[in-house]
Amino acid sequence: MPRIRAASVAEHRTMQRSALLDAARTLLSEGGTDALTFPALAERTGLARSSVYEYFRSRAAVVEELCAADFPIWAAEVEAAMERADTAEAKIEAYVRQQLALVGDRRHRAVVAISAGELDAGAREKIRAAHGGLIAMVVEALGALGHEEPRLTAMLLQGVVDAAVRRIELGAAENPGRITDTAVAVALRGVRG
Repeated sequence: MPRIRAASVAEHRTMQRSALLDAARTLLSEGGTDALTFPALAERTGLARSSVYEYFRSRAAVVEELCAADFPIWAAEVEAAMERADTAEAKIEAYVRQQLALVGDRRHRAVVAISAGELDAGAREKIRAAHGGLIAMVVEALGALGHEEPRLTAMLLQGVVDAAVRRIELGAAENPGRITDTAVAVALRGVRG
């Protein structure tokens, strides 16, 4: 009988942790890092504020877990789009377009909010590592185009993507499709040299 009880407690804790992460995604996508507070998490999940601390020791711990859970899914979607492309230029276009297509996705909005926030060194390092993995995806395509420094070019290309993300996130006057098309044009002109 104790095994059943232990399994139920473990399942309950897993469900609560998942609910907290889902609430964190919502808070981040709706209000940025300032909205991610333990009282807000407690309110969204129906838990006591002290209970939230049983699952996460700090906001940074919530952020780290969100990155660990969400960034690989997002990166896999970018990678899948690139794999469907048949030329180096098409792969680069897919890299840019897929990231910008994900801007409306709650997971992406949370990652953007996280990236903009003031985090501890451990959380920042995890985000940097995740972004490094994303950048590594496009290095091969840039090498195939003859770039002598494909990693540096990939980092600069990601800068174009990041600027377009910010423009879309700000609700700029331009249509998101126009921002995406312009970012792709800038990226492709730049990588063609």
